[in-house]
Amino acid sequence: MARKAKIVRNTKETQITVELNVDGTGKYNIATPIPFLNHMMEAFAKHGLFDLTIKAKGDVHIDLHHTVEDVGIALGEAFKKAIGDKKGMRRYGHFTLPMDEVLTTAAVDFCGRPCMIYTPKIKAGRIGTFDVELVPEFFQGFTNAALINLHLNVWYGRNRHHIVEAMFKAFAKAVDMATQKDPRVKGVPSTKGAL
Repeated sequence: MARKAKIVRNTKETQITVELNVDGTGKYNIATPIPFLNHMMEAFAKHGLFDLTIKAKGDVHIDLHHTVEDVGIALGEAFKKAIGDKKGMRRYGHFTLPMDEVLTTAAVDFCGRPCMIYTPKIKAGRIGTFDVELVPEFFQGFTNAALINLHLNVWYGRNRHHIVEAMFKAFAKAVDMATQKDPRVKGVPSTKGAL
């Protein structure tokens, strides 16, 4: 069965469509009004090997916050829908990723309970027009919508762009690992029999 989803999320603040194929090859078509968010979503698709289309409009004349958070929510909803009952899925994934002077780790559990632990200490500021304080808003939106545990840690690093990009790439690799089918997993990967 294909693990695909299409999510349409329309509010007074944003209009977002996400199309996802979990078992893709890393093809993407990303169009939001936020160039740095586009760059991160392209990296996420490419390094997670997800086929991903995102079309988003938002009230960026007010702030980028609503669009960034809502893209996270819509993408999380797409994963939740695409993986369905999680039968045969690994459930857990983790990845430690180096990017120049940065080392970061992402760990995920598709457990059906939202919890985010976010420890990166990034110097306040912007990457282009993108305020780095929006990064945890994206990840919290995804976590809440996908109902996952997400732990993000940056061990060290200096450059804001490198730090954020390393987080998105590590997250992609961890999500890819967790959502992969494992032929040894029979049914739902839980002793409770449900997730």
